[in-house]
Amino acid sequence: MNSHAFPLAAVPPSAPQVGSAPGGDETLLALILDDSEMNNLLLARALAPIAGCRAVDFTRPEDALAFLVANVAQIGIVITDYDMPGMTGLEFIAAARNVPGFAHVPVVMVTSLDQQSLRREALQRGATDFLGKPTDPVEIRARVTNLLHLSRAHRREQERSAILAREVAAAVAVCEAREREIIALLMRAAEHRDTDTGDHIARVAAYATVIARNLGLPDSEVARIGLASTMHDVGKIGLSDSILLKNGPLSAEERSEMQKHADRGRRILQGSSSEVVQLAAEIAASHHERWDGTGYPSGLKGEAIPLGGRIVAVADVFDALVSERPYKKPWTPDAAAAFLQENAGTHFDPACVAAFLAGWDDVRTQCHAFAA
Repeated sequence: MNSHAFPLAAVPPSAPQVGSAPGGDETLLALILDDSEMNNLLLARALAPIAGCRAVDFTRPEDALAFLVANVAQIGIVITDYDMPGMTGLEFIAAARNVPGFAHVPVVMVTSLDQQSLRREALQRGATDFLGKPTDPVEIRARVTNLLHLSRAHRREQERSAILAREVAAAVAVCEAREREIIALLMRAAEHRDTDTGDHIARVAAYATVIARNLGLPDSEVARIGLASTMHDVGKIGLSDSILLKNGPLSAEERSEMQKHADRGRRILQGSSSEVVQLAAEIAASHHERWDGTGYPSGLKGEAIPLGGRIVAVADVFDALVSERPYKKPWTPDAAAAFLQENAGTHFDPACVAAFLAGWDDVRTQCHAFAA
């Protein structure tokens, strides 16, 4: 066979397409690389009796590597010469091992050089086995058959692992969906106490997500903070209507009672095995703490305040400022942003304010979306 007689990304027309071999095993390709066409022919003939194996041969390493890249999923074994012009067998093996999906494919080096140092280096580059020249067809078939069994075993293990991973992902998705449903029901209960609560928690979640993302947190953590932030005011369920729905400023006694919602929210949510609810408990307890230590309920200062609480503090205050209340008119987004900047380092974590403002276009989009 000649490697120049067919497109690199396809099996040569003279070779049957990869499919099912006798006995139900998948037919795999044996990629042969030698600058001698005669050696390639002899190797291909030696492999011909092996069920489920089809040989493709090349005389140029760069052509073999291009074919390998395009057909890596079909290749079950590689047999390569050592001494070739342009690229040695060692260099070819090293390059092949960098191809995604090829890490566990057996590679056999054929050489007439019986040098221990060469074999050691070949192993370091990723060779699996060796064949000496002149090659013995019986030995070739035995070794290739054994290595193809290993290749197929690894493929079956990969398939089982992929199936298990999909099953685990599906189970996790079901659990997460149920978790989101329970949280939504809990928040719906809070919304019945205060008609603005539903919109407020949605806006806070959107702003908290902007901040978390711009802080460079992993996507999974960004999602958790966005969901957990929806429960930041769950402790207000325990407030009387006379305080929660009061049309005017709160008295000192009423304000003290209002401030209890932070610790009450922590106690409602604490003890859960859910990572999201654990985070929500932490946020509920800390989103009214201040960077300078003058907040409530614990007077935490600086980075002693959990990150989720610092993030939601910015999102919560911004939304409160731009929202209409019975006792105040809404601020403009720009005025609210200026307030955050002025109080960064006292009320708010400066990094969270900077992350919020870095996503200002997204914030304004959210403001307009919720106002529509």
